[in-house]
Amino acid sequence: MNAGIVIVGGGQAGAQAAIVLRQSGYTGTVTMIGDEPYVPYERPPLSKSFLAGEIPIERMFMRPVEFYPGKDIAFQLTTRVDAINRATKQVILNGGSALAYSKLILTTGGRARRMTCPGADLLGIHYLRNIDDVLGFRDRLVEGARVVIVGGGYVGLEVAAVAIKRGCKVTVLEAAPLVLSRVVAPQMSQFYAEVHTQAGVDIHTSTTVTAFEGPASVERVVCNHGTFAADVVIIGIGIEPNVDLAANAGLSVDNGIVVDEYARTTDPDVFAAGDCTNHPNAFLETRLRLESVPNALSQGKAAALAALDKPERYNEVPWFWSDQYDLKLQMTGISEPDDTIVIRGRMADRKFSACYLRDGIFVACQAVNMAKDFLQSKKLIAAKTRPDPARLADITQALKDF
Repeated sequence: MNAGIVIVGGGQAGAQAAIVLRQSGYTGTVTMIGDEPYVPYERPPLSKSFLAGEIPIERMFMRPVEFYPGKDIAFQLTTRVDAINRATKQVILNGGSALAYSKLILTTGGRARRMTCPGADLLGIHYLRNIDDVLGFRDRLVEGARVVIVGGGYVGLEVAAVAIKRGCKVTVLEAAPLVLSRVVAPQMSQFYAEVHTQAGVDIHTSTTVTAFEGPASVERVVCNHGTFAADVVIIGIGIEPNVDLAANAGLSVDNGIVVDEYARTTDPDVFAAGDCTNHPNAFLETRLRLESVPNALSQGKAAALAALDKPERYNEVPWFWSDQYDLKLQMTGISEPDDTIVIRGRMADRKFSACYLRDGIFVACQAVNMAKDFLQSKKLIAAKTRPDPARLADITQALKDF
């Protein structure tokens, strides 16, 4: 039997690649290898509806469990790949066995960035990256529980919104001067800080954690500006791409597995997709690594097609979203600190968008409860539109009219 296509990683990018392989008429063996005990699932609900207990695990599955055998897609769950032997075209599994491949697709994703300060290994300190992480602390988010969240990014603030609704006493510690400071304008940061403060969240910025204390379980979080009592600590300080496997195999790695616009690595038989890749984007005219569902799905498709020698260029305007309270934040493009910011609508109405101009060109949009602005902004970014700022600020002017 000829070796088939092996997909390392059981997330959304890997599942999309497997699905596209079958949709494209590939009849050879498709094997997915994942280190979790679950079939591929959507990660965004982990810090939102799943954490809140509003949906069961099965609701997060990309496809029902029975879908994969029905498409003749084999799974090896709770299995880790320890090495890639590119010379023999084999992956070496953690049990010591080897699996041959004709083409290899790496969708290894990322892992939660860990803290290394004293006490970081105490019980009661949790990270949020997968289903089991959430199951490890969700039941502790009870009324009156003192919850300290380290990190004021999307995940940290989404967890804060859920915890405060469950009656917890929530404290957010952020090292930067503003929450969400790496991804949104200062006006947007201030808006979200005020929303959370009004909901009862205690936010401390410019605050660095120096230690966790407690005899066995965490009881205190020690910072440069004081100490905070804690029953539960949740850390959300970003992820690190899982590139060790690729690097050890001699593939090019630079803040992600380096791929071209077709998801091809430096080995013609190895492809990569999702959070783990560093890839070019013609719209943004730069290379970048994206942590987003749309990127995982589109790049997973590109990797599958390239593996079948049917390459289609992956080149899309990046987009993301975050749900907090009654606010749906939808974002397109990538903003930078020096961009000119134009606000459409009134923040006080909790319905507005922040548009970003770089040298006069529309490069990004962050819309709060403004779905039309979000949808229409993609075309403006793709077309490198140069809107008049005064007209852009006029909420009666639809973005599509630019």
